[in-house]
Amino acid sequence: MRLPATIHRSSVALATFAIISARASTARAQTPAPADSIVPSLPPRAPLPSESATAGVTRFSFIAYGDTRGRHDGVDVQAEHTLVIESMLGTIKKAASGPDAIRFVLQSGDAIQNGSIARQLSVSYIPLINRLTQEGGVPYFLSVGNHDVGSGTDLLDPRRVSGLRNYFAANARLIPPEGSPRRLRGYPTYAFGYGNTFFVAFDSDIPGDETQFAWVKSRLEGLDRRRYVNVAMFFHHPPFSSGHHGGATLEQQAAAIRSKWMPLFREHHVRLLLTGHEHLFEHWVERYTDESGPHRIDEIVSGGGGAPLYAYTGEPDLRDYLKAGAPEKVSLQHLARPSSDAGGNPFHYVVVHVDGDRISVEVIAVDWGKGFAPYRSSGAVLVDPTP
Repeated sequence: MRLPATIHRSSVALATFAIISARASTARAQTPAPADSIVPSLPPRAPLPSESATAGVTRFSFIAYGDTRGRHDGVDVQAEHTLVIESMLGTIKKAASGPDAIRFVLQSGDAIQNGSIARQLSVSYIPLINRLTQEGGVPYFLSVGNHDVGSGTDLLDPRRVSGLRNYFAANARLIPPEGSPRRLRGYPTYAFGYGNTFFVAFDSDIPGDETQFAWVKSRLEGLDRRRYVNVAMFFHHPPFSSGHHGGATLEQQAAAIRSKWMPLFREHHVRLLLTGHEHLFEHWVERYTDESGPHRIDEIVSGGGGAPLYAYTGEPDLRDYLKAGAPEKVSLQHLARPSSDAGGNPFHYVVVHVDGDRISVEVIAVDWGKGFAPYRSSGAVLVDPTP
């Protein structure tokens, strides 16, 4: 079995590799299918209840993270992702008896290096997700990233078609079924409600697609906001970021999300955006005012699931965006910035705590990143003080 020469820090002891190797071998042994085929991830031991069954729930937690692709996808179980999974399992177990147990896990995309290669999913990724659904007993929801379905915007691009085929096969027991009113037919775009919060996953590789946009818009327009006081979106490309894909660079997906999707999110008072793409942690807050008063949207960038880590490259140019949002008094705050040293941006995941309309986040780093304090602490409450 081949293992990476480093885990982004030369100081990581060789003993760590031995631990990873043993755990990866155990996870790989759980794969019952040939490496060139996909057996769907196992359904969670505790499936997500129906939306009606959780109507009275106002306090719970969930995990969010992204970018788990590994250096040896298709050959070995993802080693760095294994470290993250082990920590998640411990966090899920610890919280199980508390007042806001962790009910599910969200992944914002880039599960593997190349989603069109079935072997990468079956060998390197699915065995780890099975650990979450079986040992952790929790549902798992994956949104797609560019590595999962390719970066082209052509819906008939062969790379995208094969990537989607493998995505649907791997997640057949995890996401809403084809034909469900909570899923857009033919797209990896779906929604679900839990307690007082509504979640939507969309394909940010194709943010200009009108069919997808219209479907998400209709779901937000028809939502019972007396029940669903919080709305959270999870997708891959962040509209604002300062890492390898951000800073001075403005990718077409980020530009389209800024111009097309952010006004929709403001219109429907979306509370939380959970993204990845940048292999680091950062937190942006957009504030705006409409006829109902002041509001905020929190964008969490959490791409520390195991992919090679990135560093801070600089602030994005937001002048045009702020000018366009001037009628709504749009402003942006870079609340938590990543390190300019990739070694200062550890592998991690985020625990999101919901308590009524109060949302807070807790960032949990693994391995050498323990003690990570992006807010000068490990967490923050997503609310502005009342004037």
